[in-house]
Amino acid sequence: MPTSVQAGFYSAALQYLNSVKAAGTDQSEAVMANLKSTKWDDPVFGPSYVRADGRKMHSMYLFEVKKPSESKGAYDYYKLIATIPGEEAFRPMDQGECPMIKKN
Repeated sequence: MPTSVQAGFYSAALQYLNSVKAAGTDQSEAVMANLKSTKWDDPVFGPSYVRADGRKMHSMYLFEVKKPSESKGAYDYYKLIATIPGEEAFRPMDQGECPMIKKN
């Protein structure tokens, strides 16, 4: 089974390639414009989108490691405790220091 880091790399590569296909080019400006204008159902992280500052927004999950007696088979190690919506899990854009975002 992949680790969470490997799953994240898979997720990023998959959406990048989907955006290249949708944009019809691999030029970074067109691909980023597509990424920032598209919402998608990520196979790893669920509903996702990229904010204007480049942050990928998706839910975060809190898991608890199961007791061996709770596990029903191979790789059945975790119990989902909570799902935190991306808007709560990540710092609000207006509190960031991204130079691409103009502050009023």
